Amino acid sequence: MAPNTLLQYFEWYLPADAGLWKRAAADAAHLQQAGFTGVWLPPAYKGAQGINDVGYGVYDLYDLGEFDQKESIPTKYGTKDEYLAAIRALQRAGLQVLADIVLNHRMGADACEQVDAESFDPGDRRRENGPEGLISAWTKFTFPGRNGQYSSFQWNHTHFDGVDWDERAKRKGVFQLEGKGWENEVDDEHGNYDYLMGADLDMDNPEVLAELDRWGEWYLAQTDVDGFRLDAVKHIRFTFFTHWLEHLRQKSGKKLWAVGEYWSPDLSDLTHYLDSCGQTMCLFDVPLHFNLMRASSSNGNFDMRRIFDNTLVDARPERAVTFVDNHDTQPGQALQSWVQGWFKPLAYALILLRQGGTPCVFYGDYYGIPHDGINAVGPQLDILLRLRRDVALGEQTDYLDNYNIIGWTRAGEGEKPGSGCAVILSDGPGGQKEMCLGVRFAGQTLVDLLGNCPGSVQLDETGSASFPVNGGSVSVWGMTPV
Repeated sequence: MAPNTLLQYFEWYLPADAGLWKRAAADAAHLQQAGFTGVWLPPAYKGAQGINDVGYGVYDLYDLGEFDQKESIPTKYGTKDEYLAAIRALQRAGLQVLADIVLNHRMGADACEQVDAESFDPGDRRRENGPEGLISAWTKFTFPGRNGQYSSFQWNHTHFDGVDWDERAKRKGVFQLEGKGWENEVDDEHGNYDYLMGADLDMDNPEVLAELDRWGEWYLAQTDVDGFRLDAVKHIRFTFFTHWLEHLRQKSGKKLWAVGEYWSPDLSDLTHYLDSCGQTMCLFDVPLHFNLMRASSSNGNFDMRRIFDNTLVDARPERAVTFVDNHDTQPGQALQSWVQGWFKPLAYALILLRQGGTPCVFYGDYYGIPHDGINAVGPQLDILLRLRRDVALGEQTDYLDNYNIIGWTRAGEGEKPGSGCAVILSDGPGGQKEMCLGVRFAGQTLVDLLGNCPGSVQLDETGSASFPVNGGSVSVWGMTPV
């Protein structure tokens, strides 16, 4: 079953103090009480930068903070025992745990190999720059610090199709290894976006596929996580995870809910991927993120009637994981596209208080990003989470009919006293909007549960009223303060 409300439990600039797993375990009860039902933890395996690696520069998938490799036993987030303890603590609190899975590439090889390669245009990987000849590639992974524990598999150049560095010439580029070809069923950015970074796994190699299956079985047996966040799926053959996920679901007997990161603002890219992979996962709603970012930086000149246009949550709500920001979009990162702070409460209302999609809250919004002096969104985010759980329930009626001021109502559920609300927000001047909750609410007096608008609103005999909102703000009108 899909989690109802996710928390991404990390941001890029967390201190490299090996302390996150312990903090997550201590935080478990609070997260459940706050209204979260799932937690996405960062990559848990040893990266090329050791304790300083955020987790995406994968070195050894079998080292979960257990072996002295890359000048550290723990990862940035802690030891293997602490990781497993955090998973257990979160699960005991009733939270599903998602593991971040990075299978596209390897980095930090133990030795170079001499191999023939061809150089390709980094801007168009369909175009050869001419035969390169012999290069020295970092493709030999022997994991001496682990010494064969858990797996004797060692990686060499036959398991990869490309690298981005020739050690002999000290030259960066996109080098396709001899006898290899880029996979066809990948995103067509740069002509062919099979190659992303590091040593790129050859997903056409049977040895690679068998090893990834073996590792997945081992990892599930070690951790017993409830599902996955899948990294960089646009760079991996589109049907790979169809097999990998179904294999692990069959082996484990678990449903293993999964969400993939396909970074594209184009809805058609996302729906094509979902269809190609057999609907085996959900995807992050990147187009909605960009709509939110543009709305936040448009000085009231974004047409809020269009906020859900060409988004995954509109087209495939059951497959959309909605989010405001993440570790890649935060300031200083490669995909920086930060939603401005004033708009964050509005953005979170748009993903938390509606029916469609599975919303994912970002650690940097919930706890702040001290590295950049960015404060947490604040108490309103906690209130919105509780409103999602207790109030924003039942049938939804949209009033997305004004350039600046939009709203919707939730009719509530009979078995949940106090549920039902009217949500109204504006990215420009304040104002009001006539909306109806239904005759069940006739004569009720509603207040702004966020506390942004003082006073109350009296509903008429049809359950309708004119609901106010301040400029650049959001109000949630309901029956009882939360």
